[in-house]
Amino acid sequence: MQTTMFKGNIVNLAGDAIGVGDMAPVVSAIGTDLKKVEVGGAKDKIQLIVTVPSLDTDTCASETRRFNEDVNNLDICETTVISMDLPFASQRFCTTSGIDNLSVASDYMDKSVSLAYGVLMNDGLLKGLSARAVFVVDRSGTIVYKEIVEEVTSEPNYEAALEAIKEAR
Repeated sequence: MQTTMFKGNIVNLAGDAIGVGDMAPVVSAIGTDLKKVEVGGAKDKIQLIVTVPSLDTDTCASETRRFNEDVNNLDICETTVISMDLPFASQRFCTTSGIDNLSVASDYMDKSVSLAYGVLMNDGLLKGLSARAVFVVDRSGTIVYKEIVEEVTSEPNYEAALEAIKEAR
């Protein structure tokens, strides 16, 4: 699938192409505490699953901080930001950035989240990292919103994602 770009160059994505109306795959990443963090499937809360290439970039850091602020008042939502960063680096980022309203996890081990959600960059300079994407999953485990950001160096449509969360109530 060719759905994202890096500074004007097309990047092919690997993994399963899933979309709105599909069941969100249940997969695990590694949390900052080195324990498994499960995303997808049916849960008691709406899920906001965000994939980013690396928290060590301005755009990814800004996006994570923004979602941390935006979901602060949404007790109906469980938010997980997933990158390929090592859990130790993710923990440092969370500590220095005051990230406490969402979970951060790493997909570095087997890239299972990126492959299951079809967001693994398969070529180009960022090969092996996750594309910038946002998924909203309702309580039944159905994907109700999906955005793969066209240019990986741009931020997502925050308002559309937040509206999808509110509609999924």
